[in-house]
Amino acid sequence: MTQIISVIGAGTMGSGITITAASAGIEVCQVDVSQEQLDRAKFYHEKTLKRNVEKERMTQDEADAALSRICYCQDHARASESSFAIEAATENSEIKKKIFGAMASTYPSNCILATNTSSISITEIGKSVGEAADRVIGMHFFNPVPVMKLVEVIKSPSTSKETLARTIELSEQMGKTPIAANDHPGFVSNRVLMPMINEAFHAWNDGVAGPDEIDGIMKLGCAFPMGPLRLADLIGLDVCRDIMLVLHEGLGHPDKYAPCAKLVELVEAGHLGNKTGRGVYDYTS
Repeated sequence: MTQIISVIGAGTMGSGITITAASAGIEVCQVDVSQEQLDRAKFYHEKTLKRNVEKERMTQDEADAALSRICYCQDHARASESSFAIEAATENSEIKKKIFGAMASTYPSNCILATNTSSISITEIGKSVGEAADRVIGMHFFNPVPVMKLVEVIKSPSTSKETLARTIELSEQMGKTPIAANDHPGFVSNRVLMPMINEAFHAWNDGVAGPDEIDGIMKLGCAFPMGPLRLADLIGLDVCRDIMLVLHEGLGHPDKYAPCAKLVELVEAGHLGNKTGRGVYDYTS
């Protein structure tokens, strides 16, 4: 059993990983340099647990126990006790490498160093920590973390068999289904998904149809639970753009992987989807 895990980053994904682990009986240290972000994460955790009790997914005692397993820290206060450190910061390679440098020098030598990246090279992150590269692995959770069952486990050529086995074990302990893949740009999920989302933006940009029509056709014609443009808003349009840039840089084929001008236009205007109240669709009402 895992003694404690530290989750670095208290945004949407980090706070989701934390509440999922705590609900599964794991002690978690939620780490973020911003006290305001930690306060938001705690509010989200309390709201999620309250809703689970109301829907009879857990008892009040179970909810109280889950919340008691979480501590909120602006530093790596429980690093020495952690057997896993999961980085869930913004999807930026340089930021992640800087965090991993701190993780490698702060957490014990038997601590797995995982990243929740959805597209950034695990190999490159591993190079930033030198001899600790064998403990670096990708744990790509999906949003919303408490609901989505998959963890895409990404191993680089340097990732040890022990690191992979322990990561699969932790994923299962959290109630997830881990599926392993090798380290290539976009991994499996986003190498397949993001070009489809990008092509939906092209269809909109070219005047083939509007967002409602594109999403309606894909939902009814392909049995998708959500259309690609609505899904882009949920993921975050900035995240979609950044992943397309990773694919563009890593795989070439500029016409195939360059982010659509319509997607870039919305991001540059600050319309990032659900999290800003406006993206492809308007959520302000």
